[in-house]
Parts: sequence; C-alpha cells; structure tokens
Amino acid sequence: MVPGLEEAMFKPNVDFSAYSDLAPDQAINRVATSPDDYYPRALKKDALPQPLQPFADLFPHLWPVRAPGDDKYGKLHSPVHAMLTAPPPKSSGEKKNGVKAVSDPHGWKDQRTRITEFLASTEDLMENGFPTHPAMLPEGERRANFKDPAGWVHTRVERLEDGDVPEVDIQQGSVTAGREVLALDCEMCVTGENEYSLTRISLVSWDGEVVLDELVKPDKPIINYVTQYSGITKEMLDPVTTTLRDIQSRLLDLLHPHAILLGHSLDSDLKAIQLSHPFIVDTSIIYPHPRGPPLKSSLKFLAQKYLSREVQKGGGTSAGHDSIEDAKTCLDLVKKKCEKGKAWAAGEVQGENIFKRLARAGTAYRATAGPVATGGLPTGKLSAAVDWGDVSRSACSAATFTISCKTDADVEAGIVRAVRGDPDGLEIPGGGVDFVWARMRELEALQGWWNRNKLATDDDAAGPPAVDAADCDDGAASSSSPLEACLTSLAQRLKRIHDALPPCTALIVLSGTGDPREMSRLQAVQAKFKKEYNTPGSKWDNLSVKWTDTEEQLLRKAVRAARSGIGFVGVK
Repeated sequence: MVPGLEEAMFKPNVDFSAYSDLAPDQAINRVATSPDDYYPRALKKDALPQPLQPFADLFPHLWPVRAPGDDKYGKLHSPVHAMLTAPPPKSSGEKKNGVKAVSDPHGWKDQRTRITEFLASTEDLMENGFPTHPAMLPEGERRANFKDPAGWVHTRVERLEDGDVPEVDIQQGSVTAGREVLALDCEMCVTGENEYSLTRISLVSWDGEVVLDELVKPDKPIINYVTQYSGITKEMLDPVTTTLRDIQSRLLDLLHPHAILLGHSLDSDLKAIQLSHPFIVDTSIIYPHPRGPPLKSSLKFLAQKYLSREVQKGGGTSAGHDSIEDAKTCLDLVKKKCEKGKAWAAGEVQGENIFKRLARAGTAYRATAGPVATGGLPTGKLSAAVDWGDVSRSACSAATFTISCKTDADVEAGIVRAVRGDPDGLEIPGGGVDFVWARMRELEALQGWWNRNKLATDDDAAGPPAVDAADCDDGAASSSSPLEACLTSLAQRLKRIHDALPPCTALIVLSGTGDPREMSRLQAVQAKFKKEYNTPGSKWDNLSVKWTDTEEQLLRKAVRAARSGIGFVGVK
C-alpha cells in the first residue's frame, strides 16, 4: 500500500515542481469526473513522467479504485481495514434471508460489567446531538451563566460527580452499581412542518415494572397523528388533559443524580420532552452500526440480531409501535451487554481478519513440508506484515511475522526478507511466507496526507515524520523537486521488490485513498458546528462557523475525491 499516489501524477507533462502548490480545495479537482475515467488505463512508458516510467515495466494498467466510505454522510472508512478484512465464510445452515442472530465468538467468556461502564461520555452526547445539561459544561463562568431555552428544563444534577455511588453502598456483583435505571421511550405526532410533539411517554424500571405511561396533549394542534407508527389516534387524545409541563415536573422528581436514563436514540425523545439529563445509556451508541457513525441500527434490527426477538410488528399498520415494548427491549439489550461485557457486539464487523483466515487455510505438500506432507497436509499459510510503527499493536498483529519500520527503506528490506526468508531460517523460514502486506508512507507524509484524524491505524497518533528529498535516496540529486525525488525513489523500490519476488507471484500496489485533506478540514468544521448548535441557548446566527447546504455539498465532493484511489496489479 502506497498512500499519496494519485492518478494525476501519471498524466503526461505533469509539473512535479508545482504539483503541491494547489490548496486542498483546489487539489480535489484533479480527481476524474468523466465516466470514461473509471476504466483501467494502459500504462505506456513513453507517455509517463520520467520518475514513474518503471511502473510501465511492472504493471500493464492503472486501475481506478474506490475506497470504502459513504458520500451521503461524508465518511471515509479505513482502507487498511477494508484490505485486511475477508468476507466471513457462510455456514451450510445460514439463512439466505432475514437477520441472522448473533452467536458468541469461539472461546468467548462472559464478563459481567456494571452499567456505569456504558454511560455515554460528554463527547458522545455532543456528537449524537443530545441536549446539553449544565453539569456537562466545565466549571466556571460558562456553567454559571447557563440558561435553558424557553420551555426546556434540566434535571437537578449540579456536577457529574454527584452521580457516583460510594463503593461500600454497592451490593457485591450488582450491575446497576447502586444506580436507579429507567428505560424511556416516547411516541410523537406531527404538529408543524418538520415538527414533532410528545403524545405518549413510557418509563420502565430495571425490573421491568412500568413506572410511568401517560398520554400527553400537545400545546399545538396535531396535523398528522402518524398512527401507523405512533399508535396514537384522535380518539385517544381527546379526553387527555396532561401537558408537557406536567410530564417535565414528574420527570424532574424521578430523575435524581443517581438515576440513569436508557433508551434507543434518546436524543429525539429528550428533545420532544424538552429535558436534559447527563447520565445516558443509548443502545444506538453501545451497539454501533457496522459502517460506523453517524449511521445507527434500528431497534427492530438490534432486537432481531441480539435478542432473537421480533418487535414493532405494528409499524406501518394501524397498530403502530408500543412504547412500553420498545422501552423493555432497550432494557433487555442493555442487560445483555452487562452480562456479556463491553467487547461483545462492539463494532462488530462483517468479516474476518485476512491474516487469521490465511492461518487456517491452505495445504502443504512434500516439496515444501517434507515427507510428512506426502499427498497434501492441511495447514495454514504463512503471512507477514511490514509497516511503520509498532505493527504488533495494529490490525496486522495477527500476521505470522510482523516487521516494524521507521523508513520506506526499512519497509523495502522487510518485504524482501519476508519473501525470501532469513538465511538461517531461525525466524522466517527459507522460501519466505505466502502473503505479505506492507505500507510505504514517505510519499503520504510528503503530500501532507498523514495527519492525526486516524483514518488508518492507531499508530498514526505518533504523527508523520519529516520527509524531504534527502530521505529519498534514489535519484534525489537529479530531481527538480522533493515530490519528484520521492516518486523516483518509490518507483525504484518497487522495481527492486519485483526483482526479488519468486516467479508466479502477484504484486498489487494500492494508494488506498485519494487526497483526504479537504475532507478532514470540512469534517472538523461540521463537528464544531454541531457542538455549538446543540448547546441550549445558542443562536444560529451567533455560531462561530456555519454549516449550510453549500458546505454539505462541498463535503460530499471532498469525500468523493478522498475515496478515489488508484491501484496496479501485475504477476511476475
């Protein structure tokens, strides 16, 4: 993998001395936009810039590659994770349709965990659009000057520390940790354009007892009862006199500092109630979507997958949803987490680490494994991972051999060593391994793509190295710019690696992504806007940054550019 490579570098007459002069928002315009540009492009040596001509000797085509992500939600997923994840094998009895119920991984051991371990942090609440409670703010003038927006209330919690229960007061083995746990679910009806008002609220205790179940008369006339989803009808609400203020008053009595509120996508419920509380357990957060935030799994899906239960059967019919049933479902999902532990169903991916798959797949024969393998012996494939930083702490840790590097020269040497094996065979056997994954990062650092947004692996947190022409020892002296020197060095490294490969070996080079800089900048602006916008009392026209449809479209364009990578495939 060589992050930093771009399709535009392979165009004739490219000026490498001015290539990096474009600002990130201009650089993304180099990405192909024509449908024809997504076909593989034949590499002709005389049509390539001088530093990259060796590519034509190694590979017949340049292939456009689409990195994993989501244009709609402005997300770029880790290309490293995508490359190192193999589709899971299908069992013979697996259903072709419907949600497959989860099963514990092989060797799994339950770890009884307190519910307090699943409390959403202040950052989690902010990112997911929860209303701000003053206890979430730093002590000082900002907290002292906090005022609820008109009609809003906040629970009587002065500090986050007020929720702590002394250890001596916690019953041994209790997963509630001395806290009162209440599951909440609400139903809403339409009272205006894009406006929903509370019409039913249900609270269920940890033991499954219904604490509160009330119909609520909105202050505004109801335009649409959305009965097929809410289960609310005009006849049900006609005799009701309970108002939102009555519900707020009751909740303020119920939600003391030791009370934990749990539910699914509770930000919507709390906004309908116009109430803030700092101690939240949200099933849409503790059971993350496989594709990551801001996507969230539905409660119906979570119930099917983790509880083998069908809920919300009335959705889309006259029966609608049942808020008590939904609250109890959330409760059971949290209990399941407490029973199994934090790592269970946390960031579950639909795949298997490729190194683990290789370790249990393959057949050895007499030529490589000796007489014991006559006729074929089931065995795993050997693998190696060569990367910057501590490889043993990354997604590559499952490789048979890990080689940590500090420069691309180290990566080149590590690849050759993995392919050929150690001369004495003490660590890597003679003949080398069957599969090598490696990453060169000097071009990525020189391009300014290696940053702290952790798009790839945790070792990115160490930050990029300082790279200049001096680090690119192949042809640096005769190059007109650091970029040209780095590309010259890269091409020569790949040629030497190709020369070291045994016959019938595939060599695949991927950039992983396109230029992510403009996407990262816009994501930071969006995050700042969301944080300020979700602070109660803030006014849209007083925010330090703006996020309109213009910025939204710019982010989508930047994500498309970041997802546009390139690849090369050749067989020696």
